[in-house]
Amino acid sequence: MSRVRADEEEYWHSSKFRAFTFDDEDDELSQLKESKRTVNSLRDIVDDDDDDLERVSWSGEPVGSISWSIKETASGSTSSLDGRDSSLQKGSSSYAALPKQGSSYSLSSLFKGRNKLSSFQSLSDALTDTGVKNFAPELRRPRAEYKDYSSDWSPKDTVRRMQRGKVCSLERFRSLQDKLVLLDEAVAGHDGNVITAVLIFLKRTLRREILFRELEVRQVALCHLIHFLREMGEQKFLLDLLRFLDRTEEVALSQYREHLNIQDVEKRREFLKGCIGLPFSAEDTSHIQDHYTLLERQIIIEANDRHLEMAGQSELFRKYPRKASILNMPLVTTLFYSCFYHYTEAEGMFSSPINLKKTFKIPDKQYVLTALAARAKLRAWGDVDALLTTKNWLGYTKKKAPIGFHRVVEILQRNNAPVQVLQEYVRLVEDVDTRLNLATKYKCHDVVIETYRDLKDRIQLTAYRDKVERGSAEEEKIHSILSN
Repeated sequence: MSRVRADEEEYWHSSKFRAFTFDDEDDELSQLKESKRTVNSLRDIVDDDDDDLERVSWSGEPVGSISWSIKETASGSTSSLDGRDSSLQKGSSSYAALPKQGSSYSLSSLFKGRNKLSSFQSLSDALTDTGVKNFAPELRRPRAEYKDYSSDWSPKDTVRRMQRGKVCSLERFRSLQDKLVLLDEAVAGHDGNVITAVLIFLKRTLRREILFRELEVRQVALCHLIHFLREMGEQKFLLDLLRFLDRTEEVALSQYREHLNIQDVEKRREFLKGCIGLPFSAEDTSHIQDHYTLLERQIIIEANDRHLEMAGQSELFRKYPRKASILNMPLVTTLFYSCFYHYTEAEGMFSSPINLKKTFKIPDKQYVLTALAARAKLRAWGDVDALLTTKNWLGYTKKKAPIGFHRVVEILQRNNAPVQVLQEYVRLVEDVDTRLNLATKYKCHDVVIETYRDLKDRIQLTAYRDKVERGSAEEEKIHSILSN
């Protein structure tokens, strides 16, 4: 018995394969037999022609056995699947027997629990009930993706990621130095969204005094924060910042902007009255005073006109009902309203156009333009003529238009003025070409004929005769001029 065992030991040690150590002969022998039967069954399925050639892995077990497949998969944590394939190729000149062309299976698909055709069942599903995902190697995600979840970015890397739209947390920057470096990197990146995001983080995590002191020497970031606070309506924080910077005029303007949020007219008037004493510049103080005076006038005019409209005592209000309230309207709109409804009132009345002109120092050009538009809309051509007529110190009258007569003609035509009225002001246009263009465009035939007559242009006058109506007074006038 001992001799037989010695022969077996010698046989195993003389083999080119590494010896097995059998702790339990019956279990290992049964596993070996099972593996052999499995390999033989695989060869029958794939029609392997090289049945006589046996291949083994470096672990000493036959290639293709189920136990070999499981152990090779389990060892994937230390070596990749490609590494195992290359090592097996180095150990044997032919790694695996290929199936015939007509077969729908391959060894790789069998061991991975996959088939070529989706209509066939995989071998692993047929032989065992264990899911194939337990044997398939799991590939790791690229390291670059894991970097997205890292918290070791430098301030520069953090800013670059924010510029690319990546989500990243700024909470890791705890020290004041790190936060300031992050802000400087954001400013150097010239991305307003990134700068604003960093400023919101600093505003939330730093004391106001420290934040204001550091922003005082960083003007770009300071401008971004001021604009952000104004857009978000954080008035108290903004005023504290401006006071710290000693910007008294900006503090006053920021307080003045609060009137936009006051809906009640009386409260707004009282608020504007209080704003007059704020430290504005001389020019801004004048504007605040005018704003308060205008709103005070509008309140008086609105109350009086509402009473007249409801009582029905004014024919003008009955014929042209008011479309909106005059309260909180600009000065030009108030002037147009006054010229439309209160043009003939005495200068002492608050609603008089002349009173508004003198109180708010409206220039003549603006006043004439607004009053002309209002009176032309009412088709009050007599008021238009009086508005454009001036009298010199000798008592002579003369037509004068600070806005130019060509603009007077355009305004009158836009309000459907008759041709007789248009011709009177087209004749007053000094530039000949402009006068001819306007007269031709608005069919002021008399002006065109008189202009060609003054120019002694017989050819143009003859050509224009074909454009007027046959037998009309204009054609007779052209014939008379050409005959002389």
